[in-house]
Amino acid sequence: MTKSMTSGSPIKIILAFCLPLLVGNIFQQLYNMVDSIIVGKFVGVNALAAVGSTGSINFLVLGFALGLCSGFGIPIAQAFGAQDEKGVRRYVINALYLCVIASVVITMLTMIFTPSLLHWMKTPEDIYQGAYTYISIVFNGTTAIIFYNVLSSILRALGDSKTPLLFLAISSILNIILDLLFVTQFHMAEAGVAYATVISQGVSAILCAIYMKKRYAILKFKKEEMKFDIQACLKLLGIGVPMALQFSITAVGTVILQVAVNGLGSAKVAAITAAMKIQNIVTQPMDTIGVTMATYCGQNLGARKMDRIEKGLKQAFMLSFGYCILSCVVIWPLGKVFLLLLVDAQEVAVINDASLYMRIDSALFTLLGFLFIARNALQGLGYSSLTMLAGIAEMIGRSFVALFMVQSLGYIAVCISDPIAWLLADIILSVTLVIKLKTLRQELAYPVEESVF
Repeated sequence: MTKSMTSGSPIKIILAFCLPLLVGNIFQQLYNMVDSIIVGKFVGVNALAAVGSTGSINFLVLGFALGLCSGFGIPIAQAFGAQDEKGVRRYVINALYLCVIASVVITMLTMIFTPSLLHWMKTPEDIYQGAYTYISIVFNGTTAIIFYNVLSSILRALGDSKTPLLFLAISSILNIILDLLFVTQFHMAEAGVAYATVISQGVSAILCAIYMKKRYAILKFKKEEMKFDIQACLKLLGIGVPMALQFSITAVGTVILQVAVNGLGSAKVAAITAAMKIQNIVTQPMDTIGVTMATYCGQNLGARKMDRIEKGLKQAFMLSFGYCILSCVVIWPLGKVFLLLLVDAQEVAVINDASLYMRIDSALFTLLGFLFIARNALQGLGYSSLTMLAGIAEMIGRSFVALFMVQSLGYIAVCISDPIAWLLADIILSVTLVIKLKTLRQELAYPVEESVF
């Protein structure tokens, strides 16, 4: 069921859209979380480190793909907000064509360059084979991951955040079952959790596609609407590619930092892996509010309702700030308890290191919450190319820590790398958002035919 976000109470609409999306995002994180729990508990700390050591290049490659998919949803949301049903279908079909091309290209490139990347990152020898096995299988399943995410992005653009949740919940349960089957019964270790992830994502993509075809009248294409449209593709790529590059640019800094972490040994890699898995779950509400604001701003821009955009942003910032404070209050006393899900209690050093990382980051979560909302709002308003500057700032921050601080400060430098990156990005995003909101107020004061939109 489609839903317009251009009328009604902004905070109620944001929350109604956000909550199902939040549950879905948590299920999405549980894919990797369950992988880590099972290999950590049933295989060992080295297997946990092997899966975790690939996180940065996973983010580099799949982050590009997911950014592309999210970007493709923006023109669809804008067309839907403007009640342009033909425009919606035009963008949807061409987004799918572009995803086919992206899947082929990304799969081919990762097959060629993954071994070199792992060696360049100085992946510790005792975990290299497990890391290569895991990430190569995940990359070979890129098509399934891309198509689930682009279909989810399309549904969100139409105001439906509930349907992707249903299918993701089903596939998450399947992922857990396959993880346990492949690891505990077939003893496939890292390969088992990788296969489980890809198969489960593929199932969710297929279910989404079947449902959309049967239930969405707005997505029923006429024969002439199935053609490849260069102009539509250029519009999609004009927003999708900058968003994808923004993810990848950010990931470059993460990869460089991972090199420094790998140099500290597999125990530190395991600590960072465990901390990040917990932290990724905790930060999902902030991320979800941000993703919601991309659709919200996109639809209201299409409807030319600047007052709703500004009111919604203010309320979203307040909501995110409150959650950031709450999450910090929970993580400080209970962080070590959460870590026991991933690491055996006897691994005291790993747990202590991971807890330190989580405490430092959580104390500055407000920086991350602002980043999510400001970045997604700018993307929803059509300024995705400008958010690349924030990605560059994050890359510079993490790279500086990796190159100039880890050698002298050691592990503590790794712990402060994220807050430094968030702060630099926030400086750029805050200035950009203020300027562009002022510009839009002026542009939307003119009649439709005189507007650049």
